[in-house]
Amino acid sequence: MAELGKTLHAWRDRMTPAEAGLPAGGNRRAPGLRREELAALAGLSVDYVLRLEQGRSSAPSAQVLEALARALRLNDAERGHLFVLAGQTPPSPGQISTRIPPGVQRMIDQLQGTPLSVCDAAWNMISWNPLWAALIGDPSAFRGREQNIIWRHFTAGNGGTAGAARVVQTPEQAAGFTRAMVTDLRAATARYPKDADLRALIQDLRAVSDRFAQLWDDHVVGFHESNTKTVNHPELGAILLDCDVLTAPGSDLRLIVYTAPPGSEAAEKLKLLSVVGLQSLS
Repeated sequence: MAELGKTLHAWRDRMTPAEAGLPAGGNRRAPGLRREELAALAGLSVDYVLRLEQGRSSAPSAQVLEALARALRLNDAERGHLFVLAGQTPPSPGQISTRIPPGVQRMIDQLQGTPLSVCDAAWNMISWNPLWAALIGDPSAFRGREQNIIWRHFTAGNGGTAGAARVVQTPEQAAGFTRAMVTDLRAATARYPKDADLRALIQDLRAVSDRFAQLWDDHVVGFHESNTKTVNHPELGAILLDCDVLTAPGSDLRLIVYTAPPGSEAAEKLKLLSVVGLQSLS
């Protein structure tokens, strides 16, 4: 893993904080990213990044490699090379990709005042900004299936974490959301027939949720619509926001974006959250 570590270090050194959407302030001994900055961008521990760069870690998983590729803004060739260095097979065209194109990533970086998260074609959450975590709750603790929004939605009553969600939906919104999610998942199976993880997700959903199995067998069709939703923040109370699901051009990525009218009470609460982040307001 020595070559992997050297390459990661070189890629970290070549990337400026501005390219990563980070402030460039403070005294820096080198122009590139600090190790702790790369760790934060990739959702990894600083110690783990250090062990990777020093060649002291066992082979990283595909999920870790994807997170590093996104954080370092690697192009397709570099991303493939990263997988090879780690002893992993690069994802094939028949598998769902979690790569965020540079243009989409720049847009995300420039929307730091807007709560935003990014999901892949199967609705696995792959990225979010700090304001999203402050508003909706920090997703970094989710592991395995809990990273999938559809899984959390359909297992809310079976031990899943969706029951603790802060977003309040009307019955009509919940029904529309459910139909749209099932439609998205069915479309993903048509585009990625060789994706084993996607097939396993559908099989597991059918096993744990009679409601999902019924909708899947009934071939329901639904589409995402702009909605006004209430987010019950534990300290700021109810925040009324517009929610939109956007699809990045040329990819199957979904961007979930919450916005508020300028000058509204909700906009002021978002401004406060953007300053305090995950800190307690009490």
